[in-house]
Amino acid sequence: MSADWYFLKAGFFNRRKRVGPICELELLKRIDKGELDPDTLMSSTSKTHGHWIPMRKVKPAMQRWKDKHPDAA
Repeated sequence: MSADWYFLKAGFFNRRKRVGPICELELLKRIDKGELDPDTLMSSTSKTHGHWIPMRKVKPAMQRWKDKHPDAA
């Protein structure tokens, strides 16, 4: 997972805000803190070819989520 990532964050009035680019290390830190969950939409030009996909379809990200949040799965 060495790429620049973007994710959508909920904003005011149910509008979504694009956050990024963030490096892989920052992405993992946000997963650890619980800022990102399996339903968070993520995008990377090199990994997802610019398509927005839920985090649950990104295998390394989901593995990290399951390791850090075992009771939430």
